[in-house]
Amino acid sequence: MKKKTNNIKLISTGKYIPNDVITNEDLEKIVDTSDEWIYTRTGIKERRRAKDETTSDMATNAALDAINKVGYDKNKIDIIIVATFTPDVASPSVANLVQAKLGLNDRDVVCFDINAACTGFIYALNVASQMLNAGFYNSALVIGSESLTKVVNFQDRNTCVLFGDGAGAFIIENTEENKPAYFYTSSKGDLEEVIIVDPLIRMEGRKVYHFATKILEKSVNEVLEKSNTSIEEIAMLIPHQANARIIESAAKSLNLGLDKVYMNIDKYGNTSSASIPIAVDEYLATLEDKQDKKLVLVGFGAGFTWGAALLTL
Repeated sequence: MKKKTNNIKLISTGKYIPNDVITNEDLEKIVDTSDEWIYTRTGIKERRRAKDETTSDMATNAALDAINKVGYDKNKIDIIIVATFTPDVASPSVANLVQAKLGLNDRDVVCFDINAACTGFIYALNVASQMLNAGFYNSALVIGSESLTKVVNFQDRNTCVLFGDGAGAFIIENTEENKPAYFYTSSKGDLEEVIIVDPLIRMEGRKVYHFATKILEKSVNEVLEKSNTSIEEIAMLIPHQANARIIESAAKSLNLGLDKVYMNIDKYGNTSSASIPIAVDEYLATLEDKQDKKLVLVGFGAGFTWGAALLTL
């Protein structure tokens, strides 16, 4: 059994982006909107749609990208957690389906899904990290995967412009190296149905905006305080890609320049639990030297849920 230490190493990341693109101009033909209206309010230019792929297909492809990127031995994986609220079916879990599609059905693997909406990946990463730190598991595959275009009302111009499909994945291990991981997660039950999926997405945008801008700042500050880290020590803040204006407002409140905030929302829209791992994967691809850089990941979502993670590369 491994030594119980709070040290989490990010071994690899991966992503999967569907090929089918829905541009703002495409949406102009469906609802009363325009490219200018969408972009000025959200920062989104296009999003992706999974036509013939399920949530588990995308999750598996993101996992394979992470595995193949570093030639990882998939047989080491003994935890698979998928963050999603758009599973293929109610049961079995997407994680179970990923296990089968990766050819790991003959291995002892703990598999389950987490539904914490757009904060789901932070929640899943937190749970996987605690399981690894307990010393009983070797390797965790943590995935965020969503088929949001299947639960979007394409007659509602306030929501259909926001969401897209995709998946992102991390492979993490406990390590003897000095790479402490810190988490802050919390929630508040939303009985007013400010954001709800039943069966399609409905949300009150103004209320979400005010909630999000405050909770992103709070979450970042909480995880910085827990880790005794200053904002200046952070190499990059990687937020959930919900809305560029929300992200910009939170960055301003944190006194953080936009050069230290990663955004790719213009290409993919809001992919919920997939947005953070996709963004991390793309950010890491830009780095020549990753060693010991500190990242803060932060998200918020329906529930309400929110949270942040601080990782050392």
